[in-house]
Amino acid sequence: MSPNTPGIARALFGLVRDPVKLTIDLFKVMIPIIVVVRVLQQLGAIRYIALPLGPVMEVVGLPGEMGLVWATAMLNNLYGGIAVLLSLSETTPLTTAQMTVLCTMMLVAHTLPIELKIAQLSGPRLLFQAVCRLGSAMLLGWMLFAIYRHGQFLQVPAAILIAGRGGSPPNEQTWAEWALNQTQNLISIFIIILCIFLLMRLLEKIRVIELMNRMLRPLLRLLGIGHKASAVTVIGLTLGVTYGGGLIIREARSGKLKKEDVFYSLTLMGLSHALIEDTLLMIMVGGH
Repeated sequence: MSPNTPGIARALFGLVRDPVKLTIDLFKVMIPIIVVVRVLQQLGAIRYIALPLGPVMEVVGLPGEMGLVWATAMLNNLYGGIAVLLSLSETTPLTTAQMTVLCTMMLVAHTLPIELKIAQLSGPRLLFQAVCRLGSAMLLGWMLFAIYRHGQFLQVPAAILIAGRGGSPPNEQTWAEWALNQTQNLISIFIIILCIFLLMRLLEKIRVIELMNRMLRPLLRLLGIGHKASAVTVIGLTLGVTYGGGLIIREARSGKLKKEDVFYSLTLMGLSHALIEDTLLMIMVGGH
């Protein structure tokens, strides 16, 4: 055995220790919520939860049936919402303007049980974050509807370019299929978190984080976000609340971030996150 082996082992342990601890904390929140949502799907309860959203859909120029799409996205995730949307697309076709309104509302408010809980674990009040995201989604939807209606923009049928993620729709999966899919998702989350931590360590070493903070500081300062939170905020904006919020939890508990930084960063992340993947998804289902 090489004399350096114990030192290498300690270094590797140090690299994976924090990601593993963070992943365990996230899974303690995510797994119970995922199971509850699955039970609601099996009982058909999400359909009844969606009923009050019918009038909201009419306010933003959408058929009442689209309330089920948004409710599914809010309680489950965008993929679940897309599955419901595809099942309704033949009987309830939408224009590009309507699809863009729906997609925008889904982008701002989706996967709320998990993402709001992650935000709450970092400090901000869950109720405020929920009201902020729901209110912003409805406001943006109404603004787009008003603009498209006034200018008669995007009034052609929406071009849906995908036929789903593959496999059975969420509510038609067997428990075994569902458990396998969720296990794969959780493993993917851990791998991404581990890669993010390794990337952050590398970027810190080569001083890229310092450069990024310097470039973003003026913009984020306008939003109330201090320079220490800027790098983590960028991760949330590009990859999602699960990853950015998870890092925020770690930094908040370590005392490295001020409460104001945590609040403003998570609020911004809640309104705008996973910009690459989620935006491409919405384009694929016909959003402009």
